[in-house]
Amino acid sequence: MSVATQTAASTVAATLSGRRRDRNVGSLVFLGALWSSLFFGVMVLVALIVDTAIAGSPRFDLNLLTQYESTIRKDETGFRAGILGSLWLMGVTALMAIPLGIAAAIYLEEFATKTSRFNRVVEINLQNLAAVPSIIYGMLAVAIMGLLGYNYKGIVLGGAMALALLILPVIVITTREALRAVPDEIRQGSYALGATVWQTTWRNTLPSAVPGIATGTILGLSRAIGEAAPLLILGLATVRFDPTGVESKVTALPMQIYNLSSAPQLDFQVAASAAIIVLLVMILGMNALAIFIRNKFQRSW
Repeated sequence: MSVATQTAASTVAATLSGRRRDRNVGSLVFLGALWSSLFFGVMVLVALIVDTAIAGSPRFDLNLLTQYESTIRKDETGFRAGILGSLWLMGVTALMAIPLGIAAAIYLEEFATKTSRFNRVVEINLQNLAAVPSIIYGMLAVAIMGLLGYNYKGIVLGGAMALALLILPVIVITTREALRAVPDEIRQGSYALGATVWQTTWRNTLPSAVPGIATGTILGLSRAIGEAAPLLILGLATVRFDPTGVESKVTALPMQIYNLSSAPQLDFQVAASAAIIVLLVMILGMNALAIFIRNKFQRSW
């Protein structure tokens, strides 16, 4: 029996028996440290959520969702303006970011020349933009709103613009990854039948990548709904009415939580704890929707 055959036989035997040669004392210690780190992180997160839920439990009532913020009846203060404002911001953000992000990703992945210097610069900047602090996007939105002639930036359009700039790199990157996951044989088969690049992209590649695109888009929006830093730069103040358009003054749920959690009144702090749980439920709901779409429409090639 040759050396190669012996090595292959021992590898197969070790794999079937569940034993691996690299499981020495050092690797087991490292594996134990990784599990300990994971356990510690999860336990701290669970403890924070449970503590917040207990602190806000006296305010889990309908007034929390239907009433406006009140300085007179502090024990009945609500977050209606913040919840509706967050929904308005998410809707306008989706309209601004999703078409632009998907179109940019399709161009870079399906039409752009890979060796072009311009495209390489764009790709490098996309990778860097994903790591830029969110407050920078708020400053950029303030500058754009100034150029558009808006004196007051704390409106639906300004907040949505900041959040759209925030999630745009995420949408572009996830859409490109979804397009790359489509087997190249599908494109080659379409080209062989005489289809153009645009016809192949629109009728074959893009429909096959929809589950990945939808998942990345929803995860990007779920990140945006919890952001407060770029909205602080725009000056979103506390308002006690529902937004009616893109130029209406607006507040957001994270902004109200930030303001009330730092208030000295105990009733406001309890209401802020309850609102944190409401925001967490909204984010988990969006993540659950992303998981459902991925599992429902996922294809195996």
